[in-house]
Amino acid sequence: MADREFEALLDYLKHSRGCDLTGYKHSTLMRRFAHRMQEIKIDSYRNYLHYLQSHPEECITLLDTVLINVTAFFRDRDAWDYLAKEIIPQIIASKELQEPIRVWSAACASGQEVYSLIILFAEALGIESCLQRVKFYATDVDDAALGQARQALYQPREVTEIPPDWLEKYFEQTEQGYIFHPRLRRTIVFGCHNLVSDAPISKIDLLTCRNALIYFNADTQKTILARLHFALKNNGFLFLGKAETLISQRPIFTPVNLKDRIYAKGLKLGVDEHLQITPRTHKKQAFDFLASHVRIWETAFETSPFAQLAVDSNSCLIMANEQANALFGLTLNDVGRPLRTLKPGQILSLCKSIQQVNGDHCPVTLKNVEWRMPNCTTYFDIFITPVFSSDAHLISMNLTFTDITENKHLEKKLEHTNLELARVSNTLEETQATLDTTHAELESTQQELETVYEEMQFIDTNASQLKKRFDKN
Repeated sequence: MADREFEALLDYLKHSRGCDLTGYKHSTLMRRFAHRMQEIKIDSYRNYLHYLQSHPEECITLLDTVLINVTAFFRDRDAWDYLAKEIIPQIIASKELQEPIRVWSAACASGQEVYSLIILFAEALGIESCLQRVKFYATDVDDAALGQARQALYQPREVTEIPPDWLEKYFEQTEQGYIFHPRLRRTIVFGCHNLVSDAPISKIDLLTCRNALIYFNADTQKTILARLHFALKNNGFLFLGKAETLISQRPIFTPVNLKDRIYAKGLKLGVDEHLQITPRTHKKQAFDFLASHVRIWETAFETSPFAQLAVDSNSCLIMANEQANALFGLTLNDVGRPLRTLKPGQILSLCKSIQQVNGDHCPVTLKNVEWRMPNCTTYFDIFITPVFSSDAHLISMNLTFTDITENKHLEKKLEHTNLELARVSNTLEETQATLDTTHAELESTQQELETVYEEMQFIDTNASQLKKRFDKN
């Protein structure tokens, strides 16, 4: 009976108050609920449900009880020392001189963790370089905790783990407490974010999510880990809490330092993991949602070296592989949007060709398609292939983008070379003709000279004969 009442309470919070706690461990929730119910002298979940319905403000107090924000500066100091000595230098060394660095503190609570990260990067890069190059993201599901984090104001007892020289360098002591460095604080983007349901921030170099997973059940942990994997760059790092272990059937993360819970990306996400991070929709679908996604991934996306998209019969994006995300700057938030509103839709004739496939169910190939951007022009061969269900109904279309820009450049170079060769050939022909003419003129001159010589010889002979006759007389 109590279990059913507890489930009814969770269902009310989810659908009526927009607070989904179903992914949290029930044993943990029951303890937190019991603590709050004792404070207001309520003895059953059923009565507490009635109390919530008549006191809407109670939901905020309940969440403050459930979402315990336990954090500290440099919590588990050995792990932070390893991060400073080994991981952060690796991240910096992997970058070009002015290349940006992206750091995400997920479940940041009241902010001590993200400010600890800023201190380490500022020490490694210098404050000015850190201000220019590093972007920090700090997110939490608790708005009240985020408010505290934004203020960056901490009491003396909260900064005892910070070395004195860092405390002096990065904090200002006031009557109210210690305030973090104001310029460095402006490098942080704060935001309310639910690890279970919201799209992850992308292209992250270092992601810290410490002591948050332990509050969720196993299935929810797998969903969160898939999202964290999606968020990281291929050479990014994940930093978990001491009490946390990875729960996954596949090693999508590999340990870098198991003792300190620091991981790198492992295997690529499979079909099941991708489905866990795909936003759910409540709209009616004309086909089996799960089956269609599995079919699409099996036929178009797995191990593909090319950028690929899948769109439905209404030309709305269903999903994109990693190559397409990188090429067109797509994120999970773009799923469900019409293709014409996204970067791929800017390519000439693409949407018209998709309509053609949708109409006659035949593949279409677009050759040498030009995509002009402000800084460069890219050329693609685009293959649009219909994907059918088991009963021969068109369920989606797969778009494969083969980048032929390099080939195009080589063709242009070859064309230029051929033109240059033709020009040189014409010049050579003209030169040869000139040489032939000159040679003919030389031969003619030679003949004229020989004639003149013969004439002079004849004159000389006649002159000698005349002289001899004159001498005799």
